[in-house]
Order: sequence, then structure tokens, then C-alpha cells
Amino acid sequence: MSDYNAREFHHPFEPYDIQKEFMNAVYDCLEDGRVGIFESPTGTGKSLSLICGSLTWLRDFKKRAFEQGFAIDAVNTNEPDWVLEQAQKQRKEAALARRRGLEDRISKIRAKERRIKQRYEIGDSESKRRKVAGTVRDDEADEARFVLDDYDSDEEVVGTHKSNTFDDSGLSAETQVLMEQFGYSTKPQEREDEALDEIKIFFCSRTHSQLSQFSSELNRIKLPPAIEAETPAVDGSDAMPIEEVKHLTLGSRKNLCINPKVHKLGNATAINERCLELQQPGTSFDHKCQFMPVKDTEALVNDFRDHALAKIRDIEDLALLGKRLSICPYYASRPATRYCEIVTLPYPLLLQKSAREALGISLKDHVVIIDEAHNLMDAITGIYSISVTLAQFQQGRGQLTVYLQKFRNRLKGKNRVYVAQIVRVLDSIIAYLQSTALFRSSDGLADVGALMSGKGVDQINLFKLNRYLQDSRLARKVDGYTAHAEDADASAELGARKGTDHRPKQAVPVLTHVQGFLTSLMNPSAEGRFFFNQEEGGEIVLRYMLLDPTFHFKDIVENARAVVLAGGTMSPMSDYEQHLLSYLDPSRITTLSCGHVIPSSNLLAVPVVRTVDGTEFDFTFEKRNSDKTMIDLANAIMSTVQKIPDGVVVFFPSYSYLDKCSAAWKRMRLEAPVNSPSYWDALLKIKPIFLETRSQRQTSDAPTTSKEIAVNSVLDSYGAAIATGKGRGALLFAVIGGSLSEGINFNDALGRGVIVVGLPFPNPHSAEWKAKTQYISMKASAQGQDGKAAARDFYENTCMRAVNQCIGRAIRHRNDYAAILMLDRRYSAPRIQAKLPRWIRSSLANGAGVREVEKSLDEFFAGKHD
Repeated sequence: MSDYNAREFHHPFEPYDIQKEFMNAVYDCLEDGRVGIFESPTGTGKSLSLICGSLTWLRDFKKRAFEQGFAIDAVNTNEPDWVLEQAQKQRKEAALARRRGLEDRISKIRAKERRIKQRYEIGDSESKRRKVAGTVRDDEADEARFVLDDYDSDEEVVGTHKSNTFDDSGLSAETQVLMEQFGYSTKPQEREDEALDEIKIFFCSRTHSQLSQFSSELNRIKLPPAIEAETPAVDGSDAMPIEEVKHLTLGSRKNLCINPKVHKLGNATAINERCLELQQPGTSFDHKCQFMPVKDTEALVNDFRDHALAKIRDIEDLALLGKRLSICPYYASRPATRYCEIVTLPYPLLLQKSAREALGISLKDHVVIIDEAHNLMDAITGIYSISVTLAQFQQGRGQLTVYLQKFRNRLKGKNRVYVAQIVRVLDSIIAYLQSTALFRSSDGLADVGALMSGKGVDQINLFKLNRYLQDSRLARKVDGYTAHAEDADASAELGARKGTDHRPKQAVPVLTHVQGFLTSLMNPSAEGRFFFNQEEGGEIVLRYMLLDPTFHFKDIVENARAVVLAGGTMSPMSDYEQHLLSYLDPSRITTLSCGHVIPSSNLLAVPVVRTVDGTEFDFTFEKRNSDKTMIDLANAIMSTVQKIPDGVVVFFPSYSYLDKCSAAWKRMRLEAPVNSPSYWDALLKIKPIFLETRSQRQTSDAPTTSKEIAVNSVLDSYGAAIATGKGRGALLFAVIGGSLSEGINFNDALGRGVIVVGLPFPNPHSAEWKAKTQYISMKASAQGQDGKAAARDFYENTCMRAVNQCIGRAIRHRNDYAAILMLDRRYSAPRIQAKLPRWIRSSLANGAGVREVEKSLDEFFAGKHD
């Protein structure tokens, strides 16, 4: 690796040594075309290091490529040198002219940004015409649009689809033709002008809020241009020229839709389906979306591009820009990506191949950086897994029945055949799930043969059936008709109950969700399994779970020039090498685990292995539920939190164990007399207690806003108690893997202490974990490794990755300080300690008992103050 002092990364501050090490590691990874796994604790400026390291490399690379790209092969030509030089000069001037044209337009927009808003509020004639003509009356929708088109294609050869069908881009053929008429291709392809699709960085993170933070960091960076004109600056300035970073953020329709009648649907699937429905061939002009780019609005699309690139904008800014220009930002942002240096987007849009294709994203020879990559494998698994409840299957079957009753006389030929097949498949699945309920099994591995054992199902060609579902858009039409019928019924009810505030509820597209599950039936049996389980409320769920994310991520790695996986807590890293990148030669993988910027005196990390009475702390599943273990835990918390100022966060291994301990501590007394205080009361006397509740867990169907409100509510109360408690502080009981264990900053007084209770091992007896460990063991054995050891290592790594997320919540900046206590005898084992992040290991004390820890806490906090 090059000397990290030799490169100028244009960091906005004086970088720490570990930041220089990190930036050089990123630069070398991109230069050598490798896959990098980099860990840099939160508070060490990881985002700025990623930006400076990658953009410095990008500008350097573009400069070299620009110079080399105009070299002319003098060996294979008979032209004199002066002719070759002139031709090379002309090429460079033409390329510079194209670049100057874009830069000039963007510069003018930057200079007039404040006046543009007023201009577009007044609006030009084109904008006014579009707004008037675009009045939508979807309350007068004709039922005929829900009828299935004739379906005669029964070919299995790709390419025989009817021209008016939708493909993987999510666009109808008609829409694709309209977009391609003015150069906005919906599929990755070779560009006629390579200068318009230069190498770029795709930066991916979990949420739009994290991407917004990244965008704000981009504003700090000032870089010299990659390609400088040979002529002097127009203003005659001698200052080093600065070229603003060209950035764009991509989002889903839910984030970017500006059609009020579509966006109000709220549900992402409903918005997607309604958007596609408005593009269907044959849709009347009055029902088409007035914001969709068409040939006549090419100028608006170009305006959107130039405005989007004129400054760093987050996803909300792009939506507002689309509204201001009366152009759909979801579709208008696609062609703009060709001019970008860095494109930010959330996990699902990058990790899912169909989503990339829908957005027209090609990763070929570009750079991919995935931040917050500690849960990358889980994210891929979640994207390609799907679960459907028995009630949803039954609801979808019922909606299909209603649809058939309405349009039975209009169904002909293949439509009648395939719809009947879908009914048989649904009936077979429903019968299977009802049989599992009879056996009262809590969970298990679903037998695909039994799942598809219904009458006549074995004669169905699932590949043809799936293609029919895609081509015919049956699920969309059924869901659309269901919503239409329910809205009509609700409107009639509203008319009969005048004066009330009753509003029709929006139907969730159930059959579309069910269709997603039917598609999973065709997945290779080796990479996934089907499971059933009965949830607490008695709901029966059928789930397809991806067991191996390797294949789906391999497509990204093989196409991209380089891939960087970065996070604050990537340890243990072996999982990425063995279970995500196992096909790569080890020489193509580079890893780095940075230390922290805090001095060692600002961190106390101790495995607490003995209780107050000297016995071992053992929170194994078999022993943690005993009264003695819970009493020992209460005593340990009481003894330690008295020594820790301000806020202390205690992470429990599960919600059920937090509930069990809370109930036990409220019931158990410190002493024999019945009227003596409970352990709970004793804890309350030390610090007020706040609890993370089950409702705050991240669920796939819960609205993001409600989750954020629930999390913010307890955090606000906890923070207020610390701020107004006159030094008393507060206790926050949270759960490992819960909403408060990731992405939350317990900096300064909010987290002077973090206590981790036990090790949160998943239930090894669950059907899903049995299948997962068996699969890993089998795969390792096939590669000549110890399968049992590989499964155990993966099991431990999953547990420790969750622990590492929790203990990373406290130290958030250079001057922060905190004590981290890990309660369990197993934390003293070298095997477990080796899976902790480097910055924790470097300050880790020997295993100690509660009484010894009390003294260590007194010494650690002595003299420390804010």
C-alpha cells in the first residue's frame, strides 16, 4: 500500500491517522478492482473517509482515462505526426466542449437557484397546458379496463411475449417507446456517447435518512476537477478550480411519486401497481398520469436533470423539484444518472436485480459502495424471501372468485385455462396450511410436494403459469377491480350516511403479494426452503426463505469494477468471505478494521463473569429463566448503575426475557417481609426506568413513520429525564436486535454505560435455523471443510454481530467516554472475544466479578465530567 501521507484526499478537516489509513485502503481497493471489507467505528468520520477516498480515486481515474482515451495508434497508420496530433487535439476539444456545455448550464442554474422557484410558480405556457390537460377523474373508472386481454401465447421461448406487455423494467412497451424516442432507455445498454456514462460510484445504505446524512457530508467536500481546460478561467482567477460533485439520489415511487391521487394510496405496492396501471396500453388520456415524461416534455426532463445536478439534494428535495417542474422525479431521474459521479440509493434498489433493471441501472465497470453493510446478508435474504399468511391466501382466493363471477362470460381460451390453474394452486396451498393447523405444529419445514398435492396441480407447468401471471397482469387487474368495487361500495355508504367523516379504506393488493410467493416456487431448491409456522395470535404463515445470498450478490461483484462493504461494526468479518464471497480468490478480498479516535482512557470494556456472591454469570437458555439468575442480574445492575453517571442502556437478549425479568423484579422482594421494596422499586430509586416495547420492533408491514414516532417517544422521554434529573440520570431497558440497538446515538450523557445481558443466540431448534445450519454444514463439507465447525462459527457470528451493534451505540465522537459491561461467563472465552471489533479488543479488561467492576467504575469515572 502507498504511503498514506503521499496522497491529497481534500478532506475538509485535518484527518486522523486512522482516517488516512481508511481513505488509502478505499483508494487502493478501487484502483486494484477488489472487494473491500472495511470497519471504522462510528465517531471516526467513516462517511467523510469513504467520500474523500472514493471521489479522489474517481477524479484521478477520470483524468488518466481522459488523457489515454485520445491516444491514436501511430503504428497502424501512415498519417504524419502533425495530422495525428491535430486529430487528437480535435477529439479532446470536442469532449471538453460537451463537458463545458453541461457545466455551463449547471453553473447558470446555481447562480439563479433563488429566482427559478418564482419563475416556475408563475409557470410557462407548456406547464400550464399540462396541468390543465392532466385533470384525472379516476372516480369514473370504467370496469372494462379490469378485463383480461386475450391470451394466446403458450410459447416457452423468451421473446415471444406480446408487444403490449410489461417487462422487467416495469414499463409497458408503449411507455418504453415514448421514453426511447428521446434517448431515455429503460434497459442497460451501450451508450452512443461514452462520455455520458462515465465510471461512477453507486453508494448504497439502508434507509433514506442515512442517505440524507451522507448527502449533507458531500456538501463539505471541495475537489479539483478531473479534467481541466487548457484555456484559462473566464474570470481570470488564479485560485485552484473547484468542480462540484455531480450527485443524484434514487428512490422508489413511494418516495418520489408526485401524483396526489396515486401517492395518497400510502402502501408502496399499491402505489407501484397504480402507477403501472396508468401506463397500460389503451388507458384513456384522462386517466394517464400527467407527470409522466413524454416526447413533448423533453425540455422539462432536461431541466430536471440540470437542476438535480446543480446542487446536492436528498430524496425530499428531488420530490419537491419534480413538483416544481411538473415532471415525475421517479422517471426523470433515470437519464440524469448518466451524468453523475455518485448515485445514492437504498438497499432494495441496488441489491435486487429486477429493481436495478426497472431503474435502468447497469453496474458494469462502475464502483459499488455499501455502507451499514453489517446486515448485508440479512438484507439480501429479506429481499428474496417472502411470507404469506393463510388469511392472505384465502383473501386472494376470495377476490379471484368475485372477479371470475363478474367477468366469467368475457374469459376465453387460455385465460380460462390459466385462471382455473391458479385457483387449483391456491386451493392446494390453503388445504396444506389448514392441515398443518390441525397437527398444531408451531413451525416446521414445508414439504413442497405436499404443498402442491392438490387435485390436478401436478399437471400444471409452473413456469408457463408464472409467465401468464406476468404477461396477463391478472393479479393487478383483480386487485384493481377489488379496490374499485370497494371504493364504489364505500362511496355508496358515504352517500347514505351524509355528514359523517367516513372514508373508504385502501385495499392492500393481496393477490399481487400472493403472486410473489407463487414465483418463489420456481426458485432452485438448493438455495432456499419453505417453512410454515403458527404465530402467537394463531395465524398460520407460509414462508420462503433464501438460505444462500451468494448467487444474488455475485451478479453485483462480477459486474462492478470494485465493491466496498463498510460499516461501524463489521466484525466478525469471516462470514462475508465464507458465506457471501466464497467463490472469490482470497487475493481479491481486502479487509481493514480500524481502531478508534478516542484515547484508551475513555473506554472501559469488561466481561462481567461473576455475580455479587461470586458465582458464575450464566445466561444460557437453560439457566437464565431461574429466579436466582434474574435476582443476580438485578443485583448486578443495581451495583453498577450507581457507579455510572447519567444514562445507562441495558440490552436484553430478547423481548420475552426483558418482559420476564421486569415481571419478576416487580414481584420479588429485596428482603423476606412482604412489605419490603421490590427489586424494581430499588432500581427506580437509583434511576428512572424506560423500556423499549415490542411495538417498536421493525416490522415489514408497519409504517415507517409510526416506528420512528414510537422510537423517538421513548428516546425523548429518556433524554429529558437525563437532562432534568440533576445528575441522577436514567435507565433504558432495550433489546439486542431491536429498534434501539442499531442506528441510535447514545452519545455523551445518553450512554455513559452500556450493559449487555447474555449472548443473543438464535433458537437453534427452530425450523429455519435448523435448515440454515444444515445448509452451511453441507456446503462446507462439499468444499472439503469441517461442516459442523462452519455451522457453529456462523451461528456464533450471527450472535456477536448483534452484540457488536449494541456496544457501538455509546462512543460516538473523539471526546466521548463510556463503560461497556458484558454480563456472561462466555465473554471471557478467547473464541468469543476474537469476534469483538478491534477497538473493543484493544481496551478489553480481564473477566471480573461485580465487586471488582464497581472499583473499576469508580476509577474510570473519577475526574471525568462534561
